[in-house]
Amino acid sequence: MTTKTISNGILRAIAILVGITLIVFFLYKIQSVLAYLAIAAVIALIGRPVVLFLRRKLKFPNTLAVVLTMVFMVAVIAGIVALFIPLITEQGKNLSLLNIDELQKSLNTLYGEITQYFGASPSDVKDIIEEAEIEKDDILKKFDVSFIPNFLNSFLDLVSTFSIGLFSVIFISFFFLKDSKLFQNGLLTFVPKAKEKGTVNSIEKINGLLSRYFVGLLLQIFVLFVIYTIVLFIVGIENAIVIAFLCALFNIIPYVGPIIGGVLMLLLTMTSNLGMDFSTVTLPKTGYVFIGLAIGQLVDNFFSQPFIFSNSVKSHPLEIFLVIIIAGLLFGVFGMVVAVPGYTAIKVILKEFLSENKIVKKLTGNL
Repeated sequence: MTTKTISNGILRAIAILVGITLIVFFLYKIQSVLAYLAIAAVIALIGRPVVLFLRRKLKFPNTLAVVLTMVFMVAVIAGIVALFIPLITEQGKNLSLLNIDELQKSLNTLYGEITQYFGASPSDVKDIIEEAEIEKDDILKKFDVSFIPNFLNSFLDLVSTFSIGLFSVIFISFFFLKDSKLFQNGLLTFVPKAKEKGTVNSIEKINGLLSRYFVGLLLQIFVLFVIYTIVLFIVGIENAIVIAFLCALFNIIPYVGPIIGGVLMLLLTMTSNLGMDFSTVTLPKTGYVFIGLAIGQLVDNFFSQPFIFSNSVKSHPLEIFLVIIIAGLLFGVFGMVVAVPGYTAIKVILKEFLSENKIVKKLTGNL
């Protein structure tokens, strides 16, 4: 091997590393655009069955079917946002969000009611904390809500960013729905000619499976929403529909989401009853809501999830459980959210290009 060959190899390796670095840096800089594309792709997959229904059953032109689908989806999103206005207003009144002193007083009152009900006094808790050297100030001053003004000040920036993102997602989703081959044709640009047929088959299979998965996920959220709404109405919580929807929506995050949603529902139940007698009103209502949460999760874990996983992505619930846990350990909450769609896409690709492999055959036997 000559010196020139070694030099060329080193230069080639350096060029490749520089190229990879530049590509990674470029992707990092346009991560918001990639997020818009990903969200638009999910919306397109959810809206795909509606477009196909309008085109095949009602004989609508493709463009009209897409426009009607997008209008319907935007109307649903707008309706959901409008639902949260009464909740924000009501909780703003309950917690006196515009009066920090009043908010702190309300939280201290709730804290005092809880400690008194369980046989402890604020002074007892204070002594315990001082002995543990956790805090030496009055325990009733532990509720620091000074972050609220800063949060309100940054709210307009958040709304502005959200508006730009929403417009981008809607725009991209429209063209993804209008031209279902748009993403496929773009991807085929980077695929060798010999692999194009397998790639097309994989994309079509992935689109079908993920459309069913996301529609099934909406069904799962709807079932929880109905259960939570019934429970909250029975208990007599104001803005029951909005609270139920918000807590059901957290179920998108596997395993962690239901816990967050449950804690949020219990907190909203308690704050909705500030000023009421704790032992005869607040605590019983919170207990009933907790029972309703447990029932909803039992239905979800033993009916909704197995049904969705077995009929949409054609994977065993235990298989899905392990994939979600591993993705969560590697990539956190984001990994848990994208674990099922990502795993499904990988299985389809493996079946298409490595169908003779023994392990692939075992994993993709039901696809």
